[in-house]
Amino acid sequence: MKTLVTGGAGFIGSHLVEALVKDEHEVVVLDNLVSGKIENLDSVSNKIEIIQLDIRSNDIEYAFHNVDVVYHLAALADIVPSITDPYEYIDVNVMGTARVLEASRASGVERIIYAASSSCYGIPERYPTEESEKCDPKYPYALSKFLGEQIFLHWINLYKIQGLSLRLFNVYGPRARTNGSYGAVMGVFLGQKYSGLPFTIVGDGNQKRDFTYVTDVADAFIKAGDSTISNRIINIGTSKPISVNYLADLLEGDRDYIPKRPGEPDVTHASITRAVQELGWKPTIQIEDGIKKVLDGYSAWKDAPTWTREQIQVQTQDWFRYLGNN
Repeated sequence: MKTLVTGGAGFIGSHLVEALVKDEHEVVVLDNLVSGKIENLDSVSNKIEIIQLDIRSNDIEYAFHNVDVVYHLAALADIVPSITDPYEYIDVNVMGTARVLEASRASGVERIIYAASSSCYGIPERYPTEESEKCDPKYPYALSKFLGEQIFLHWINLYKIQGLSLRLFNVYGPRARTNGSYGAVMGVFLGQKYSGLPFTIVGDGNQKRDFTYVTDVADAFIKAGDSTISNRIINIGTSKPISVNYLADLLEGDRDYIPKRPGEPDVTHASITRAVQELGWKPTIQIEDGIKKVLDGYSAWKDAPTWTREQIQVQTQDWFRYLGNN
């Protein structure tokens, strides 16, 4: 098939592109390269077409010509800065998604797979969390991904396009972005480890996260693209959450405990029954093995920013200001 991956030069997108090429699909990558890196695609650069263009552009439709399946992963992904600049997140993650959907519809795309976020659940009432759980986004990033998902579901239902929304839990692995704002715990810890700084653990470290290795996530997208199931939301996680303290044990470093952030769940724990039963997908890489793979590529984090307690306090002051009363 001819496939198009928005955000294909990014962390998850580049692994998906490699998997699609391995399966002998024709692949077009649409990426503005603001956060994605062209070198992420070095292994397949002679086998794909790369179009450097923002998904909000009015000129994107030509990229969708004769495409069978679109994988829409392009998005602003950092959580903390979304509180400071919410409009940009709505513009990219909501309006950008609408542009992708309209370009797909105009070009007769048969199937679209949307990369949604488990952050839409907010602080769930039940664990493991099923797709039917009430959504309660706590910050603009989560809201923007949820609104993008709602637009996606509306488009495929109204215009009779086949598609699935995959709600991703905590994805980690090689090529995870380390530059930019204070972000995901894995990248923060790796930057600190490389610089010999202690791991800044939020709260008591007993909170649990459902870490899913990136190649497993890419495989879920492949199965979703190949599936005939449509108009469904499907969680993608391991359903085996681990504590942040255990993550620190695996990475082996000193610790510095910093204040707990309001508005964050104590646990993320995916129910993956739908993924197993409807997609035939399940994760294959255990966290211990995944961390070993990450550490094997340790030098990739040598240029990562190193976040200290004081720097994090500055970066998250708006978080505490606005979410502290919610």
